Parts: sequence; structure tokens; C-alpha cells
Amino acid sequence: MADSQSNARLRADAGAPTSGVIHVRTRLTADFTVISNALAQRRGSAVTVGVAVYILSLPTGAPVTIAALCEHFSEGEILISRALRELEAAGYLERRRERMPSGQIRTRTYFYDVPGDDGPDRPPTPPTPPLPRPREREREVAPSPGSTPAPGPEEAESPVPALADADPEAVAVLSALRRVDARLVLSAREAACLAPAVTEWLAAGVGAHEITELLTVRLPDRFRARPASFLAFRLRETPLPMPPPPPLPLTVERPTVLPFQTCDGCERAFRAEEPGHCRSCREHHVGERLRAAC
Repeated sequence: MADSQSNARLRADAGAPTSGVIHVRTRLTADFTVISNALAQRRGSAVTVGVAVYILSLPTGAPVTIAALCEHFSEGEILISRALRELEAAGYLERRRERMPSGQIRTRTYFYDVPGDDGPDRPPTPPTPPLPRPREREREVAPSPGSTPAPGPEEAESPVPALADADPEAVAVLSALRRVDARLVLSAREAACLAPAVTEWLAAGVGAHEITELLTVRLPDRFRARPASFLAFRLRETPLPMPPPPPLPLTVERPTVLPFQTCDGCERAFRAEEPGHCRSCREHHVGERLRAAC
């Protein structure tokens, strides 16, 4: 008689839970980041927690702009920007506008392990500078010729083009590009910068469908920079088509057709405005007059 077989485990793991996650701990001595449970277990968007953990793992001075974060994550600019706003509202992220000695305004980003913690590493809040007097304001707005302001450690803010001033048809063409490729998501500033070039193409007689095909055909597998830079290169380097020929007139003037006349000499039909002789009869009469004169 064969021995009976059993599928039951010989010995249950001591202290192991019957359901849920089982942690396998490893003591890390390098390349790790300490994160509070309040941040790691924060309810809401997983993109927000992922962006926060990534920023905490970066060294001091690393760029954390939206463009830099989009190069690391597969999410688009809209989700990354929303995550930064949520972290800023929760107190983890702080963006300060500081005036440099040259007069330029720059934005510095501070990230806190614990929101509202007044630890030794927390930077002091800069005092609000007083409003300059009228003459000081004129000197600040109009610097002396030949003086070049020194660039700061972070990029100074530049004026953002107004999207409301752009051509609505060009903006619609740029906004519809993400329907062809989900990576072609443009911000309001990028759309405002690209709109004049698209407007020039539309004025040259190129339709919206042709422009979309030009900007989306043979896209690379991975963008090394923002998609807006790639689109700007194509709009700048692709020559504009020849302007369409002028339309033909609706009515074409036909030459005047003279009526038929009957020759008084040979009774042949010829075209002329008035009755008389045909060409042969006129030449014959001219020859006779010349001979009579001789």
C-alpha cells in the first residue's frame, strides 16, 4: 500500500502574518534617504509622493525645475506641476523670490523633511525690502550703459509670453498635437512661443492638417529635451512652401470677331467692319493704278 502524501507545510513561519506584506529588511550603510512616514504614507496622489521622495534623494544644488523633473519621470508637465503645488500647499516645498545685488529676481527652492520644522537648517525668512524712492526706481529700471548684471546661481526669471495675444488657430493646432503623440504636451508659455511660427505657416497657405503631419512625422523614441524645443526646430528649419498662384479671372475677354462682308468685286466673303473689297481685289486695283501711272 502506497504512503499517503500531504500538501500541508511542515512548519509555519514563526511570527509571519497570514496576509499582507512581509518586509525583508536590509541594513543600508550608504546610498539611502531618510523619509518621514507622514510623507511616505501621505494620502492622495502617488505622483506627489514620488516627486517628494525623488527631491529628497537629490544632493543640494540639483535642479528641481519642472523641465528637469519631466526628464526623469514619465509623467507630463501637468502632473509634475500639480505635484509641486500640492507639496507647496502642504508645507514641504517653498519657493522664494529673492532680489540679487544686480537687481534681477531669481527663484530659490527649499524642501523640508518635516513641514513647519524650525530646525537649524531652515533658512531664515528674508525681510521684505522697502519700496524704492522714485529716483532710486529710475536708476534700478534704467542701468548705466555698458554694465552687465552678473548671473546668479539659479536662472533669473524671464517675461512669460502672453497666450491671450497668440493666434487662436495656431494655439489650437499646437494643443491638438498631444492627440497624435501623448508626449507633445505644451505649457502655456511654450504654446505662446511657438504660436507665431505656426501663424506664419497658416498665412503661407499651409492647412492645420499639414502642419500637424509635419510636426508629428518620424518623432524620436525619446526626447533629450522638452518637446517644445524639437517642435521649434522643425518650424524654424523647414522652409516655407511657395505662395499659391493668383486665381484666374472668372471671365476671360475674347477678341472681337468681325462680321462677314461680301466683296463688291468678286463677291467673295471676307471679314471686315464695313462692306467693300476683299484683300485680293484691293491689291488688284492698287496694281492697276500703279501701271496706269507709269
